[in-house]
Amino acid sequence: MIARALELDFFRNYVHLEASFHPRMNLIYGDNAQGKTNLLEAVAYLSSARSHRARYDRELIRMGVDSAFLRGEVESGGRDYTLEARLFRGRGRQLFSNGVRLKAAAELSGILTTVLFCPEDLSLIRAGAAERRRFLDGAICQLRPRYAAALAEYGRLYEHKTRILRDWPEHPSLLQTLDDFSLRMAQTGALLIHYRAHFIRKLAQHAPAIHRDFSGGREELSLRYETVSTVADPLAPPRDILQRLLEHQETHRQAELDSRQCLSGPHKDDLAVDIDGAPARQFGSQGQTRTAALSLKLAQRELFQEDTGQWPVLLLDDVLSELDARRQAFVLNRIRGGQVFITCCEEEKLEGLEQGAVFRVEDGKLFM
Repeated sequence: MIARALELDFFRNYVHLEASFHPRMNLIYGDNAQGKTNLLEAVAYLSSARSHRARYDRELIRMGVDSAFLRGEVESGGRDYTLEARLFRGRGRQLFSNGVRLKAAAELSGILTTVLFCPEDLSLIRAGAAERRRFLDGAICQLRPRYAAALAEYGRLYEHKTRILRDWPEHPSLLQTLDDFSLRMAQTGALLIHYRAHFIRKLAQHAPAIHRDFSGGREELSLRYETVSTVADPLAPPRDILQRLLEHQETHRQAELDSRQCLSGPHKDDLAVDIDGAPARQFGSQGQTRTAALSLKLAQRELFQEDTGQWPVLLLDDVLSELDARRQAFVLNRIRGGQVFITCCEEEKLEGLEQGAVFRVEDGKLFM
């Protein structure tokens, strides 16, 4: 997969941008707060209609204007695609592929896949379970349209059920719909657990070896999936998982009514990351958490290539500058193959960096 060209209007700090990129290595340098990260964010947004930094699309629109536009020219699976996103303040976005409007972001799945690693990804290890669920959801949505659709539906059901539980003491009639929402959440949640379990199983086949090489053989990374306690086998078919979820709901029904919170379902799932048998979140050093997080992202990249037969576009945002020479060399050797975007603050001559295109970013403008 290759992002050949990008056009932006009023996206973040870019008034207008038109750029063509090298099919392999693209080095983007400039001072802080000039637009390097925004450029990578735009490429990633066209792959999934999600931002790693913004909760709402309106945050991506330049201050003082009401809309933004993104267009990417992409080569994928031997075909050419034009992907477009039109963002608005006060109303929903519009997504297009080759001029055809998409009904949902899930339809972007498989066209352009990206793997983004940025300094904030240290929170992937150190933060709570929500960060690791976001990592899983973002990765699986790019590969499986059915998962993306199920995730969106589960989010809607969760919001409805949460409102019912919050408001039922004042409006008892709301309880008439509670069981229906619980059933639909269990049905959709069974799909989420099924897909997450299979993705983590494959991730666990790649990440430990990468981390072992990264650490010079001194550390052992392990991953495990933590989901609803009644689901003994998350790799089972969704119909079997559904029965286990219904059992969990039944035992937690009164607790949900009393607490007025939704306590049962995969919205509490976690990807547990251990280093040498100890939880990395509590006991990992700064260097260990950085290595573990980067190992997960590189494993995600290899998994994408294994699944699709194509390398995803790799976006490395100011990451190599925080690594010593040995670890830089390891990363650069590991990312051979596929298109790569690397940002840094200076036009660094990273040892082993493959020849490609070099760009300078200054105040929302891109120069070669």
